[in-house]
Amino acid sequence: ATAAVMVAQDSLLNICMDAKHHKTEPGPEGQLYGQCVLWKDNACCTANTSLEAHQDQSYLYNFNWDHCGAMPEKCKRHFIQDTCLYECSPNLGPWIDQADTSWRKERIRDVPLCQEDCEQWWEDCQDAVTCKVNWHKGWNWTTGTNQCPKGAMCQKFKFVFPTAAALCEQIWSGSYRYTSHHRGSGRCIQMWFDPAQGNPNVAVAQYYA
Repeated sequence: ATAAVMVAQDSLLNICMDAKHHKTEPGPEGQLYGQCVLWKDNACCTANTSLEAHQDQSYLYNFNWDHCGAMPEKCKRHFIQDTCLYECSPNLGPWIDQADTSWRKERIRDVPLCQEDCEQWWEDCQDAVTCKVNWHKGWNWTTGTNQCPKGAMCQKFKFVFPTAAALCEQIWSGSYRYTSHHRGSGRCIQMWFDPAQGNPNVAVAQYYA
């Protein structure tokens, strides 16, 4: 039985989810762009995807961060990092779940985010403005890019998401889970890390697998 368990565990490690822009298998990518460069030694994203992750309304999902006016740069960098983690990380296997949407067969659910990553995201975005709690659905797409649905009010993040936990857990419909674990604990996924020190999320995926 242990051998079967080991195989099941290994199958959760170092894999790419079956989604719109992911490679079928992770591997080195020499030219990853900008904030996605952390994953260049072993990535599920291509160089092109990493470049697009930094564009407003990129062809990846035609998603507009500035739907309620310009999102401040210090906030936007967290969304870029979140996109890089989602598109590039080969260490999200334990949290891959089935998705029933036209654009992906799999998604992530309840990825345990390190407390600092979530708190800093909220801190830097509290004065940014949005009109929705769950960004996965309910937008008006008639123009080809997301616009606020009729009657939705633009408000500061700190009113839409009163806590860091609310932001991390609600914005992508449960993709992340807020934890009290700290960076370097081996118990939570880091959106940000120093690639020179290696990728800390490898050990985290092993722990949860």
